[in-house]
Amino acid sequence: MVARGVLIDRSVVVGNRCKLQDGALLYRPAVLGDGVFVGPGAILTNDRHPRAVAPDGLQLGGDDWKPQPVRIGDGASIGAGATIVAGVTIGAWAMIGAGSIVTDDVPEFALVYGVPAVHHGWVGRSGRVLTEESGGRWRCPLTGERFVETDGHVHMAP
Repeated sequence: MVARGVLIDRSVVVGNRCKLQDGALLYRPAVLGDGVFVGPGAILTNDRHPRAVAPDGLQLGGDDWKPQPVRIGDGASIGAGATIVAGVTIGAWAMIGAGSIVTDDVPEFALVYGVPAVHHGWVGRSGRVLTEESGGRWRCPLTGERFVETDGHVHMAP
């Protein structure tokens, strides 16, 4: 679903069953997996060093820069008004809080928010915060799905 006022720049890849809310801006060459949610007013940028002119004052053209993609994994959610900086990868099922500015990669199932965004926990595929059971084991309070944490990442338990 693409809502009103969404900009999908050329060369942007949008997966199946995505929901792009009002005023979202997706600049090339962003890549969104399946089932991605992009909240109203969220921005996926493409230039870490934006300039209108060169050091000598001459105006820069379209060939004077190389866009960097934002990559968003399947099922991830980008909150309203969040900005994802060029070159960042958001892992599958991660959740980015509203108004956040994401400057670094985000692991799968991570919950991050703030300016700059920092890790505040883990979420399941339902979007609910996971409950720690013991020794790096986590559970979704809604679905009962179980997860294992290893080396700072959470994965669904086999």
